[in-house]
Amino acid sequence: MARSRLTAACVWRATAELVVALDDRFGEPVDAYVNGSQVWLRDDGPGGITIEWRLHPVAGFRRPEGTGTYELFDSVALALATGGTPAAPLEQLWDGLEAFAAYGGETEPALLAAACTESLGIAPDAGGLVDHQTIGDRWEHTRGGVSVVDELFRQLSG
Repeated sequence: MARSRLTAACVWRATAELVVALDDRFGEPVDAYVNGSQVWLRDDGPGGITIEWRLHPVAGFRRPEGTGTYELFDSVALALATGGTPAAPLEQLWDGLEAFAAYGGETEPALLAAACTESLGIAPDAGGLVDHQTIGDRWEHTRGGVSVVDELFRQLSG
């Protein structure tokens, strides 16, 4: 059995304010996935380490018809910023945002939280150490049927 590794992470619940801040401060995601995940890689972590910012989809995510995988975030962020109607309600798209050191980098949770708050302009709802392997295994086992964000909060509150 593989040994679990704990990783410093910060987590935010998805809100219109959060999505608009991501768009304003970070711009377009560097990658988007058919499972709904949106990803930014930025060298704004403690000591300049690269942080992966991942907007996690809701459990059982379904991309709205008529919106492409790579256009989804931009179109929803624009609608939320301008008072328009997004392709789907936010609560049907993303549960929350997670930030952690990319490429196996390491940092302390408090340092990560401070750097993330400065970069995004919104303090995380929770932070600490998480076991991504356990969460990923559960997500895979349920074929995306669990919320990664709920699993993160469960670990951070336990």
